[in-house]
Amino acid sequence: MARQRCHPHALLLLLLLAAALAGAPPGGLYSPGDPLVLLQVDTLESSVLNSSSAWLVEFYASWCGHCVHFAPTWRALAADIQEWSPAVNLGVLDCADIANQKMCGKFGITGFPTLKFFKAFSKNPEDGMKIFHPGDSIEKLRQSIITNLEMHKETWPPACPPLEPASVEEIREFFQTNNVTYLALIFETNDSFLGREVTLDMLQYENIAVRRVLSSEEELVKKYGVTAFPSSFLLIKNGTFSRIPVQMEARSFYTHFLRRLPGVTRGPYAPIRAPDMRIKTTPTPRRPADRSKVYMADLESALHYALRVEVARFSVLTGERVRALKDFVAVLAKYFPGRPFVRNFLRSVDRGLRNMRESWIPYSALELVLTNRKEGQAPAVLSNSVTWVGCQGSEPHFRGYPCSLWTLFHLLTVQATRHRRLGTGPLEVLGAMRGYVQSFFGCRECAQHFEGMAAESMDKVRSVDEAALWLWSRHNRVNARLAGTETEDPQFPKLQWPPPELCPPCHSVVNRRHVWDKAAVLRFLKAHFSPANIFLDYTEPERALVVRRSWEAKEGAGEWAMGDGKERGEEDDDEEEERGENGIGEEGEKRRPGKPEGAGMGMEVGGLERRGFLGPRKPSIVRMNPKMQKLEEDIVDLDSFSELHYKSKALKAAVANKGRRLSKRDTIPMLLLDGSHEAFDYAAAWERLRQRGLGSKQLIGALEEDKGDALRRNHWFRMLGVGFSRLDVSLCIILYFLSSMCLLGMYTFFRMRTRHRKGHPGFPTA
Repeated sequence: MARQRCHPHALLLLLLLAAALAGAPPGGLYSPGDPLVLLQVDTLESSVLNSSSAWLVEFYASWCGHCVHFAPTWRALAADIQEWSPAVNLGVLDCADIANQKMCGKFGITGFPTLKFFKAFSKNPEDGMKIFHPGDSIEKLRQSIITNLEMHKETWPPACPPLEPASVEEIREFFQTNNVTYLALIFETNDSFLGREVTLDMLQYENIAVRRVLSSEEELVKKYGVTAFPSSFLLIKNGTFSRIPVQMEARSFYTHFLRRLPGVTRGPYAPIRAPDMRIKTTPTPRRPADRSKVYMADLESALHYALRVEVARFSVLTGERVRALKDFVAVLAKYFPGRPFVRNFLRSVDRGLRNMRESWIPYSALELVLTNRKEGQAPAVLSNSVTWVGCQGSEPHFRGYPCSLWTLFHLLTVQATRHRRLGTGPLEVLGAMRGYVQSFFGCRECAQHFEGMAAESMDKVRSVDEAALWLWSRHNRVNARLAGTETEDPQFPKLQWPPPELCPPCHSVVNRRHVWDKAAVLRFLKAHFSPANIFLDYTEPERALVVRRSWEAKEGAGEWAMGDGKERGEEDDDEEEERGENGIGEEGEKRRPGKPEGAGMGMEVGGLERRGFLGPRKPSIVRMNPKMQKLEEDIVDLDSFSELHYKSKALKAAVANKGRRLSKRDTIPMLLLDGSHEAFDYAAAWERLRQRGLGSKQLIGALEEDKGDALRRNHWFRMLGVGFSRLDVSLCIILYFLSSMCLLGMYTFFRMRTRHRKGHPGFPTA
């Protein structure tokens, strides 16, 4: 059998594919194998400032969709001009990296991607000039670099050859003043960049020089018989010259010919590769997530990133940005169904912003509001870590912050439908989102797309329900636009949401076309983004947050009251049990040995109050025995609780009574109530209604009606029983009834006795 030979073109394709895979980013947009410099916080200033080379740096965020889309262009540009070093170097800095965030603020980065050109010997971060990249074209970017290189006047980069047009005198005396064998003259028009590009392409090669000659230089044009532009001639030191024979008057053909001339060799230049430029990344284990759930870790990470990172890019907030931030924080403080300390944090920031009457706010003043270090205040804490669970991508640059911000927006619009009495209009939440995205969202192209959708139809929204549906439909429009692009996570394709497996009633077919049932979609949104469907998996426990926050307060502006004298970390068994009962949802942190399920991930309000973490206590009139004080039942501020607290406990009881786990279809709608914090015996009511043979939907409706009747019946009972237990009130009613019967008996006895004496002969008469 004849042996088959590999086709040379196929072999070349395989080699190119292997090289592409070798240079692919292992966990980010760029890798050490790319022909550019990976800058970090400790190398940016030392590399870019006071450098003898010019620098063009891309400041990007790995989560930014437009940055992901632009990365192949920037990588291709770096490969295209890698021979231009050391005249100009290309670098990148990831501003999404927590370690680099302050440095990005120092260099004035407010949006992504931002391209800044630094002249040679630049002294300050402010010396960088923004380069706009119309059409993301490599050619346009290359021409922008040349234009900025020519702006050097006194501080011309030493390694950069002259780019200005040559004169007759320079060409006439060139070989007397320069020790080279060859001189290439490229004749072109004034607006052509071809001569300058070839000049930079050849700067690393010795024994040859390249100069451009304009078509207006008539003497040289006539001397060499130039009839077309562009065209190129090769002059040799011995006095001969000839036209360069190329198939096409183009950059690559000129460069290829000149580099192959006898005696032309590459010089000692080498690309910059600092030993500490490799980005150090620690792979994190994948967190299992259920897409039918909403995770508090994603929401709190979005809050932290939005308020402490995105806003921090602006050293001073003025005008529209001040108003946008105030509106956004006001909506968060009103509707975000977070943990008590996070809600306290949002309310504190909202109060601080409302107290700032100026039209401009320096970030230093805003930072004081965000840190909230005031002595004697109740703990107001928001974690400063970023943990993605439901928004975790297959790679670090996929999903993350944009996904969590969409989730937060959906949650706020749904919360507005559940608290209609608190709202000021259907555009309250949407308007706050629009202002925030337009003023602060780092991906500027994404912000422009969102603004375009908002300007198109947002003002047509007439109700809070329509607001939730408007955001849902626009999110799906964005998914359709980005599907199949570089920004799409291959493991999480951008599909129309919700999919049929999550919401079958949302989908229907009319005339063989898919249509959405918007009423079903609205019900799904209200159920999916309900507080009952928010899970605390992977969130930092509130106790740890408060302890860390108390240490910060001690180092900063004073100490909080730390409770009854226990050491930090010391816990009672009853506190552990209470934390286990207060967990939100049926799934939380992994169960620790010897602790009840859910311990360590609940709200921990009761235990924290007994330990004094919720602020200073009021002095007691009677000094109690310390042992009795442990058993004292504190009065809990119900407004600081999330409504999930009571309802999740009721769900667990209902599950225990029924002997099976409630399905999502049963549990989520059952918990979409009017937001009241009244305790209601769901388990007994559910079992009572189930025995009547009601279906799932009928059970939900009847349960709501039953709860409403019970609350109305108990209204006056609660008013009379303030401060007393049910047993106390019952005893009072019994005593009241017995005393009434006794008085009635005494009245009857004396009345009968009086009548009897009236009929007696000796009874005195008037």
